[in-house]
Amino acid sequence: MESCAACGKADGALKACTACKSVKYCGRECQVAHRPKHKKACRQKARELFEKKLFEQPLKREDCPICCVMMPPDGDETTYMPCCGKDICNGCTYFLPRDVCPFCNAAPPKDDEEHNKMLLERIEKYNDSEAMNSLGGLYKNGEKGYPADQSKAVEFYRRASENGSALGHSNLGNCYLNGTGVEQDRNQAVQHWQISAMMGHNTARYNLGVFEAKYGTMGRALRHYMIAAKCGHNDSLEKVKKGFMRGQITKEDFEKALRGHQASQDEMKSEQRDRAKSFYIPYYRLYSS
Repeated sequence: MESCAACGKADGALKACTACKSVKYCGRECQVAHRPKHKKACRQKARELFEKKLFEQPLKREDCPICCVMMPPDGDETTYMPCCGKDICNGCTYFLPRDVCPFCNAAPPKDDEEHNKMLLERIEKYNDSEAMNSLGGLYKNGEKGYPADQSKAVEFYRRASENGSALGHSNLGNCYLNGTGVEQDRNQAVQHWQISAMMGHNTARYNLGVFEAKYGTMGRALRHYMIAAKCGHNDSLEKVKKGFMRGQITKEDFEKALRGHQASQDEMKSEQRDRAKSFYIPYYRLYSS
């Protein structure tokens, strides 16, 4: 049976240190008493655990709920449906019947006003983080009747991130990097990108790579590029190619990145998606008056 790191008492109900997970205590009092001895090792172990998680290859992305083909990365070439809150690949939204939503059969919004009403309903009724991201984007760009308001954009991105949205964290990271709607803070930008990257957002991981390269930690930058490239991220693959040409990446690692990238591209490829790329029109605009 394990024992408390402070008092040595053996107990089956010990609780692990929340930071490093490597020692256990029988209560708060013992944890506080042991803190001066444990603090340095705790920080080191917590950092090691964080680094391990940061550089893990993320899980495979979900499939489109209509065609059951793996979704493109980071919401690229997909459409958010404000009626049901589903992300659907552009191949399905373009080539399936357009008088109803391909997933829930609801009529699409007729105009910007109805589209905005649907977004607000998704937020109010379902706490929909992707609707929050969409509304944040409308405020950021001053679109669909909303005024350009960077502070409001940040408000909705933050709400999305607090509800577990990788895109919300990525958007917040961009805002902090550029000082858009918030005071510029590169540390905050990196923290939000890191959370987003660990949730599988490739653009956030690419941004981390660019940031690391800019400040001289090229080894870490290339690790980020390798992970994103294997998930099908094209810009990251280009960075990996340049790293190989400069002798910064081994031939073996370069080949792994190429194979991973190709496998990911193959998994999300479909004839409908290829055709949709050349003449795709956003779904809600098909019925705008």
